[in-house]
Amino acid sequence: MDEKGKARVLALILGGGKGTRLYPLTKERSKPSVPFGGKYRIVDIPISNCINSGYKKIYLLTQFNSASLHLHISNSYNFDRFSGGFVEILAAEQTLEHSGWYEGTADAVRKNFIHFKSQHPTHYIILSGDQLYRMDLHDFVEQHIASGADVSIATTAVNRHDASGFGIMKIDTDKRIIEFMEKPAKNLNIDDWKIPQISRGDLPPEKEYLASMGIYIFNASVMEEMLNNDYTDFGKEIIPVAIKTKKINSYIFNGYWEDIGTIKSFYDATIALTNINPPFNFYDEVEPIYTKMRNLPPSKINEAQIKSTLTAEGCVITRANINCSVIGIRTIIESGSKLDGVITMGSDFYEDAETKADKITKGFPLMGIGRNCNIARTIIDKNSSIGDNCSINVSGKTYDDGDHGIFYSADGIIVIRKGAVVPAGTVI
Repeated sequence: MDEKGKARVLALILGGGKGTRLYPLTKERSKPSVPFGGKYRIVDIPISNCINSGYKKIYLLTQFNSASLHLHISNSYNFDRFSGGFVEILAAEQTLEHSGWYEGTADAVRKNFIHFKSQHPTHYIILSGDQLYRMDLHDFVEQHIASGADVSIATTAVNRHDASGFGIMKIDTDKRIIEFMEKPAKNLNIDDWKIPQISRGDLPPEKEYLASMGIYIFNASVMEEMLNNDYTDFGKEIIPVAIKTKKINSYIFNGYWEDIGTIKSFYDATIALTNINPPFNFYDEVEPIYTKMRNLPPSKINEAQIKSTLTAEGCVITRANINCSVIGIRTIIESGSKLDGVITMGSDFYEDAETKADKITKGFPLMGIGRNCNIARTIIDKNSSIGDNCSINVSGKTYDDGDHGIFYSADGIIVIRKGAVVPAGTVI
């Protein structure tokens, strides 16, 4: 604690690895900088959780495709000089002590202690850069301090089927974590790992096990001690060792939480935003999700049928039929096109008249979605050009998961690559 008895909390957001499970959205950008929800980036979620909780000293640790992330952060998060707040990216760098890449989450933190210590933190809060949730991190810190724990782990209740996909925690009646199991086999009996009744509160009855959310609070001195070794990963190495030697507390989070690290989970979480009562709600005036201010004009809708759809700023939509879709910034949709369950990430710029004329002369499609297209269950990455009369993911044809040239297939979802040009009349 500082001289006023307040915790000095330093937030560390882990940018993750190469993001292979989100490929091709991560081909030219890191996971945290993948566009989300029409106008945001995934990284805006954990940063906003920190700001809304009063924690404005934030480091973002990353090493892959970080250029777009740097640009987004520098254009979005500028605190006034009196607040002392910052959002700073720490990419892997060569020093006299370290010469290699980050080898894991713990290694990334260890290699940056020289930067962290200058802030004199009493506590570190470690967050993931690819999760969707709202959490009162201040309450998390307060419960951590009150528990007297060395480390606290945010946990979420899951059913037995889902438990096999997570690290599972066993707690006692004081919510102290006493054992950890990584992804228990589906046929393994783990009945004795069920949440004690006294700790359940109002958790859904079918969710009987606690899964780690990959969100941690460490006392600063404990963090330094636990990383004084060669371990590289928090979840697989540091946390299991800490459970055996330190007092570890469970913070049970009973809200919406989704790991959006795969194409399917990313698609499902994004489309869920179109629900009447979405599980993740952007419409909170008290605790907004922050992002870059673009000063774009309002979207212009020229006689369209739009149902259960989010439309970001700067779009021009003409006589289209759009259902359960998320339309990103500056998206142009021409007349006669039909979209159902489509995510467009929009464009970084508008094409000028000269560029349009040159494209038309050469027979190239303009940026956006052309006339009379029929598109379903598709993610269209930024700056793509879809020609007239294209049909995407509506013919009933299926594709193996993987790369197919101008598009990528994953779990029945088609992903049109960033900057792709899809010729008129194409059927995918």
